[in-house]
Amino acid sequence: MTKHQSRIEQLIAKLCPNGVALKSIGEICIINRGRVMSKDYLKDNAGEYPVYSSQTANDGMFGRIKTYEYDGEYITWTTDGAYAGSIFYRTGKFSITNVCGLLQAKSADVNMKFLSFILATVSKKYVSSGMGNPKIMSNVMAKIKIPLPPLTVQEEIVKILNSFTELEAELEAELEARNKQYEHYRDELLNIKDVEYKSLREVGILIRGNGLQKKDFVENGIGCIHYGQIYTYYGTFADRTKSFVSPELAKKLKKAQKGDVLIAGVSENIEDVCKPLGWLGDEICISGDMFAFRHNQNTKFITYLLQTTNFHKYKERYAQGAKVTRVKTEKILDYKIPVPSLKEQERIVLILDKFDALTNDISVGLPAELKARRSQYEYYRGKLLTFPEYVS
Repeated sequence: MTKHQSRIEQLIAKLCPNGVALKSIGEICIINRGRVMSKDYLKDNAGEYPVYSSQTANDGMFGRIKTYEYDGEYITWTTDGAYAGSIFYRTGKFSITNVCGLLQAKSADVNMKFLSFILATVSKKYVSSGMGNPKIMSNVMAKIKIPLPPLTVQEEIVKILNSFTELEAELEAELEARNKQYEHYRDELLNIKDVEYKSLREVGILIRGNGLQKKDFVENGIGCIHYGQIYTYYGTFADRTKSFVSPELAKKLKKAQKGDVLIAGVSENIEDVCKPLGWLGDEICISGDMFAFRHNQNTKFITYLLQTTNFHKYKERYAQGAKVTRVKTEKILDYKIPVPSLKEQERIVLILDKFDALTNDISVGLPAELKARRSQYEYYRGKLLTFPEYVS
């Protein structure tokens, strides 16, 4: 990378010896906003062209319709919500919803891929969180100032950073393939024949959490888990908490014990509702809209069972709600699982633990390599996008 940096430095010295001028986004781009599109609208106008919204999963795609509003090279950004300030480089034919902004270069002197790289490093700083809803609106975006070197420099930087993102994409694809392989093997291993199947109510009890809100978190105190953290922060198992509450509040809250399986009771989608977390630490407090499943089986075995394709299909069948998705307590307890001997459960868990580490543990295998590549990319992106300021 040193030779690449030297190349950029040489170009800067040659093409802009007085430094690189700052330009506002409003100076170099035309700024637009998307329009309101409901799920019903998408359904009634289904087609081949993507519609992008505020989310970041699936490249921000909300759905596809039969028409398009933009065709070319653009940048979109998320204007509202949890992902406000997220930056996407777009090409081709597409549309955007009202929670997306759109940038189009005013002249050929702006490389949009370069602009997407540099905006991704600064946009989050301009997000405001007034009234609890994070926003970065068009007027704020227009005022953001970025260094804009000559086009030759922009293109050279894009070439270097693209090589990083392409390698990252290859690692992500390989990890995705391994995840599918693992999920298939896990489903097969847990599709146990010739053993008794019991409903969850026959092997344990569900304890509903209460009272805890994110505003109750303190720096130090008694460990706690809020239901949303089960699918936004934690993996398959945990033995320590990210958050804490005061000892006074802890006395009023429901508790989870070592060995309980924590279950998210509510979510915005099918994927996350009823996500399990095997709790392997000391007693903690739990929030409302989640459960602690207390049982006399192997905790990891139960947790893995609640990740299977079979359980996903089951919760799909019984999930209710439009904006907020839930599965009734009774239906969760009705779910039937195989109950082999504890010795057999332990044998299966040992096998699945190895697979889980290879696909999810950021300290080993592909996840570790991907993490290292991302850190390397962010480091060099910061170096390459830092320029000497223009002096007149």
